[in-house]
Amino acid sequence: MVLAVLAFSCGTPKTVTQAKKEIKGYWSLDNISYSESGTFNVTVFNDTSKECFEGSTWRFIPNNNSGLYTINNGNCPVGDRNFIFSIQEIDPTTGLYDFLLKPTMKLGKPDKDNSIGFRVRLAQLSENNMRWEQTVNLEGQPFTISMNFSKINE
Repeated sequence: MVLAVLAFSCGTPKTVTQAKKEIKGYWSLDNISYSESGTFNVTVFNDTSKECFEGSTWRFIPNNNSGLYTINNGNCPVGDRNFIFSIQEIDPTTGLYDFLLKPTMKLGKPDKDNSIGFRVRLAQLSENNMRWEQTVNLEGQPFTISMNFSKINE
């Protein structure tokens, strides 16, 4: 009985399991917006600009926590970028999560130096839509970057 309780308590929370089912598949990063109005020069995930990321396609493979995104805009450094990810539950009553994304050289294979990662809040996730929010500092004030995705297919 004690082993059953331990096994249950160490298992993945049901809400995270559900999130992995919903995130599985192909997504389009439709737009990126900011909490403040104005023109900002933002490099997303130490990769490229907001304009290059908009319209990119993403694939999430939750059974091994890997994926890739493809920059499609011809005016940008196009191509595939691999990453690994994890979803960590914050508060089951609100349904808010942290989402940790780490770039990698190969699909599903963590780099030897995988210390670089980007934490975003998985603010909304449904079968067809997803929103990430990342809060950074801009001139000493919080500045939120919102990334809105729509599901392409599973």
